[in-house]
Amino acid sequence: MTVLDSVLDPNGEAYQQNRAALLRAVDEFRAIEQAVVDTAEGKREKFEKRGQLLPHERVARLLDAGSPFLSLMNLAGYKMHDDKDGTEAGGGTIAGIGYVCGVRCLVTASNSAIKGGTVTPSGLHKTLRLQKIALENRLPMVSLVESGGANLNYASEVFVEGARTFANQARLSAAGVPQITVVHGNATAGGAYQPGLSDYVVLVRNRAKMFLAGPPLLKAATGEIAGDEELGGAEMHTGQAGTAEYLAENDADGIRHARDIMKKLGLRDTPAPAGDWKPPRHDAEELLGVVPADPRKPYDVREIIARIADDSDFLDFKNDWDAATLCGWIDIEGRTIGVLGNNGPITPRGAAKAAQFIQLCDQTGRPLLFLHNTTGFMVGTDAEQNGVIKHGSKMIQAVANARVPKVSILVGGSYGAGNYAMCGRGLDPRFIFAWPNSRVAVMGGQQAGMVLRIVAEAKQKANGLEPDEKVLDMLQQSTAQKLDAQSTALYATARLWDDGIIDPRDTRKVLAYVLDIFRQAEERDLRANTFGVARL
Repeated sequence: MTVLDSVLDPNGEAYQQNRAALLRAVDEFRAIEQAVVDTAEGKREKFEKRGQLLPHERVARLLDAGSPFLSLMNLAGYKMHDDKDGTEAGGGTIAGIGYVCGVRCLVTASNSAIKGGTVTPSGLHKTLRLQKIALENRLPMVSLVESGGANLNYASEVFVEGARTFANQARLSAAGVPQITVVHGNATAGGAYQPGLSDYVVLVRNRAKMFLAGPPLLKAATGEIAGDEELGGAEMHTGQAGTAEYLAENDADGIRHARDIMKKLGLRDTPAPAGDWKPPRHDAEELLGVVPADPRKPYDVREIIARIADDSDFLDFKNDWDAATLCGWIDIEGRTIGVLGNNGPITPRGAAKAAQFIQLCDQTGRPLLFLHNTTGFMVGTDAEQNGVIKHGSKMIQAVANARVPKVSILVGGSYGAGNYAMCGRGLDPRFIFAWPNSRVAVMGGQQAGMVLRIVAEAKQKANGLEPDEKVLDMLQQSTAQKLDAQSTALYATARLWDDGIIDPRDTRKVLAYVLDIFRQAEERDLRANTFGVARL
């Protein structure tokens, strides 16, 4: 056993500066999350007059009391589309992984307290991502629906890709992944197909309405005049059309039905094997001061590993061959995983080492954890002559083709092709989370500004012009500012480049939870068919 020692000085000035900077970043994203909750809470009186629960109350009632819940993509669409001030982030959906009647599920709820739960492009992409998570991890889905459908301001942006959500529902059903939907209010037009493609549907009496065309559109299209209830009310769909299986009296009763269905699905989540694992020897609170506030300052990623690994035990792999790309094995709550981290740019040797390490983990079925903090691959004559492209390609091939579950956490910068090699979003990790100080971009703002300055200066000279230093300065500064603004954790999470920002102190808890999801997925025996479940 090799126990990691720590050289971190919690009383030192550098540590305190790093801690203060990261705490500010944590407070910032938590405040945004709370602002979204407060915006929805402002509609409480309206919901209570209708005899309804607020969306977050519906989720709370659905989940087993006191059980863990991993929120996903809380800030999707932050300051995008119609979200002018960030108080309407989330893509119109509350989502996460939690327990319903002892079964771990992927839970979604239309956030109908914010713009009626209408779907923006970010909301669509969030739904697609959630469906992928459910399929990869064999998680039953429970959806609490009340939505006006697509936000018509962005109808053309969601229409074509929106079909993928329906195709995914059909494929989830065919794969044997159960889908339960409770309709609490409107489910109109394309939104009506979401419950229609679910395996079990519960409608709330006098509140649920499902139709392809509501009364106004029906009148405009055909001249027919019909009321909500006869056209698409809960009693009609349960008693006449057969679109739904259960009729509930109110929101709480609808959720009771969903829980009762879950109890009878026959799914049983086996508890994690009891182990005698020991917690890390170093305090998770100290993760706040590990990563320098100044990204130009180096640190040892082992300081993070020492605070997430069981007993701070780490088995290093080929450190004498290349020290910049760290590889090795740790346990988290008794489950062994391979870890890759960055102590510098990815060199040709580091890439070759990482590729070998990934193949070793794939050979024995050990999941992979990527801790991102890289400026990318090493550049220069020496790196090129030593095959950085060849070995970098080898590493990316290994990441892309490894069959084991992969999880990425952005703990610092993640730039250029280094983001790809460390299993960024484009390489399809099962989960990817970000610390609030992290950055994702093709390159740093300063480097981008300098590159464009050099190119522009060369172009002016080639055209026989004397370089204009003021113009070049402005180009360099504006490029740097633009790229820096577009590389923040908030910018990235709004665009679903990760599955959510997490507090660094929760890193071990989050990893333990998703590793148990991976274990459970391997154990769950789904009964697939070729068609999915269809109604009479």
